[in-house]
Amino acid sequence: MTESQASKRGGDGRGHSSPAPAVTRAAAVLDALAESHSGRLTLSDLARELGIPKSSTSNLLQALEDAELITRLGADYALGVKLVELGAAYLSRRDEVREFYRFCEQAPTLKGETVRIAMLDGGNVIYLARYEGHPAVRLTSNIGDKMPVSVCAVGKALISRLHDHDLQQLYPDEMKLPVMTPKSLKTGRELKDEIVRIRAQGYAFEDEESTPGVVCLGVAVPTHGAHGPSLGVSVTALKATFSDAQRDAMVGELRELVRALGNPMG
Repeated sequence: MTESQASKRGGDGRGHSSPAPAVTRAAAVLDALAESHSGRLTLSDLARELGIPKSSTSNLLQALEDAELITRLGADYALGVKLVELGAAYLSRRDEVREFYRFCEQAPTLKGETVRIAMLDGGNVIYLARYEGHPAVRLTSNIGDKMPVSVCAVGKALISRLHDHDLQQLYPDEMKLPVMTPKSLKTGRELKDEIVRIRAQGYAFEDEESTPGVVCLGVAVPTHGAHGPSLGVSVTALKATFSDAQRDAMVGELRELVRALGNPMG
């Protein structure tokens, strides 16, 4: 890792400029563990990530472990169960998430499907909640997962609300996009062509682009003001049993759901 990368992780450069270096470094530890492919890192790994001595890193890890924010697995460290509790507490207090579950439980079609609400985060979406009807499509993303916008219906629905100038800057024609299946969009040009179709029909359709055998419909939630959260909802289905009538029913209820989320008092 380069010196600049260490600084970004909370090493000497970042730590000295922070009003609370220990907190900054603790956040960097959690970020590093979250981004690790295995979900586990050793003391040496984390010391390198932070750019600080092992002794200082060990003290920091002990404090995080005492708070149950991380846990020790042999010689490795992983994220702790306390983070699940904190995440659940955060989500339970979001009006949009409460309304999302209430609506799905009562909707004639969606109550029997797998429905998710997601938030735009740069070039990805983060799934905030997941309602599982019967039968649930379990091959799709879970709460807290990130997904590139170009391979999921809700991501494409969300970026379809951007201005063309912003889309061009973010996704130039020749840009190579993440590919998860043979049907994933591959270039910025293909994505922008898809955006044109989404704007015309008012919803996004994902055809086995992230998971073989699974299709998905996505709709963006009206934004609260210029700086409001960018939220969207989606519903997944098995392609083998998916029909035009099912699509129409799902899109209709998704539109009712986004109206409820965009104006909970309405």
